[in-house]
Amino acid sequence: MSVVPATRPSAAGSRRLRVTPIPRREPARITADEAFETPTAPSSYVQGVLALADPEDDHYFDRQPTTRQHLPLAEAFARSIGQALVEVMWGVRPATQVVRWTTAEVYAVVARRSLVAVRRGLRGGRPPVVLNLRVCEPADGVAEAALVVIAGGRVRAVALRLEGLDGRWVVTELLVG
Repeated sequence: MSVVPATRPSAAGSRRLRVTPIPRREPARITADEAFETPTAPSSYVQGVLALADPEDDHYFDRQPTTRQHLPLAEAFARSIGQALVEVMWGVRPATQVVRWTTAEVYAVVARRSLVAVRRGLRGGRPPVVLNLRVCEPADGVAEAALVVIAGGRVRAVALRLEGLDGRWVVTELLVG
């Protein structure tokens, strides 16, 4: 039952209520033959792929290359990221601090070397230091850096390839000698 207020107020100033019954509706009765009948017209519904999922548009969501003019100085960035990477590999700095500036492959290598350094107890002594740095830019938005690093009384060479992606330098290749 439904209760609907009357539109006309009574003499006492309050509204009178009028009771209106709700109509009953029975579900449509379907026979067993009709329930299992296949539709004659093919459906336009296709399960699986969304209409918006277009494989040709995937490049739009990938990392976008950045030109040299929209990037910071390659030499300054190579020195700071090189120092951070060798500190991570030495076990002095957590690997998560360089995840934003490395590809997944480079991050995996650096994080693994960090774990090995911590297990072997290489943290003792002086932290690694970048002694020398050379940077060249073979293409627009690409820089390659060679670093000379002293770590644990040994001199090592580190090579980095930096690519401008999404408005910042990203380390895409790392080689430690």
